[in-house]
Amino acid sequence: MTAVHPEPAPFFRSAARAIKGTVVAPASAETRGWGTAQVTVVVIVAALNLIGLAMVLSASSVTSLYQGTDTWFHFTRQAIWVTIGMVSLLGFRHVDYQSLRKLIPFGLLVTFVMLVAVLIPGVGVGANGSTRWLAFGPVTAQPTEILKLVILLYAADLLSQRQNELDNPIRTLMPVLLVFGAAAGLVMLQPDLGSVIIAGGITVAVLFAGGVSMAPLALCTVTGGGLAVILTMTASYRRARLLAFLDPWDDPLSTSYQTVQSMVGIANGGVTGVGVGQGRAKWGFLPESHTDFIFAVVAEEMGFIGAVLVLAMFVTLAVVGVRIAQRAPDRFGTLTAIGIVVWLLLQAIVNVGGVVGAMPITGVTLPFVSFGGTSTVVGMAAVGVLLNIGRQGQA
Repeated sequence: MTAVHPEPAPFFRSAARAIKGTVVAPASAETRGWGTAQVTVVVIVAALNLIGLAMVLSASSVTSLYQGTDTWFHFTRQAIWVTIGMVSLLGFRHVDYQSLRKLIPFGLLVTFVMLVAVLIPGVGVGANGSTRWLAFGPVTAQPTEILKLVILLYAADLLSQRQNELDNPIRTLMPVLLVFGAAAGLVMLQPDLGSVIIAGGITVAVLFAGGVSMAPLALCTVTGGGLAVILTMTASYRRARLLAFLDPWDDPLSTSYQTVQSMVGIANGGVTGVGVGQGRAKWGFLPESHTDFIFAVVAEEMGFIGAVLVLAMFVTLAVVGVRIAQRAPDRFGTLTAIGIVVWLLLQAIVNVGGVVGAMPITGVTLPFVSFGGTSTVVGMAAVGVLLNIGRQGQA
């Protein structure tokens, strides 16, 4: 019998009281063990992280050599993040996902403060023409990764509370779109169109699964897509990326350089790969080989078989995640699980699509495989939430 949970706390409930409430899991959930779906998710995420660590070491060791730093530098940092991420995954598995509803207003406030702080000169940390990070001593954090989880929880919470008003866009669709629009505007000032696309996909997926009126949702989705195209064409570097995608061989030494080198590396891998650590693309040919283009290193060193294995893991993760969503004990759990599944699968598709030349390059990472602290920890925390939903749904 499903436990009855209290309504979410008001906006101005103190953060301390809200945080205290999240550490208390329902008694009924304590007796539920690891179901098949949960075990499958953990095995897949662990395998992706292990592959990622091997590929990060292989790719970043060359970068570190060029920079004159320790060849183990990026691997060590990523190993630390994976460890923290695993702790967060297991921790959130034991946190009642319903309790997270109390923290949504606080999470939105913190996220918006961080998004604004990134834009303040001297506060935000820039790289490759974008300012997307905040520095806390030796540690950097990327607020857009946190935004993905917070906007997901906000949309799922609002729709689950207003199930009887789904035919009223003013009460369901518009609040979510206003919050997303405000956040997207701040993210575009960084600029980071890739993260806006991922967050937008998550938002639309939750709205669609939540059952909002299709006509207004379709209109807003088309409008958003059109706006993304306009933003792409009005910025010279984004326009160059789009044109490079349409014809990579038109300018292989400049705008299409990354795409061409990525495809060359993938082709060199063949069926079985050249061997882990033996790839050549990372030797000054392929920029960002340990971050955005890690999949090219996987395909070169592990071959077609390894690349397909990684893709199969993401597909399996999505299938099992949908099963967890179907067995969730309430509407909020279902929508949250769907949002997490769409987040991970969509980001994987966008990243791999850019690497193989099937989509424009957007600069998003491959979940659990690419080098990146915030994306790893937040992504694994989201998986922990998914596991808690599965735990309470006995999946």
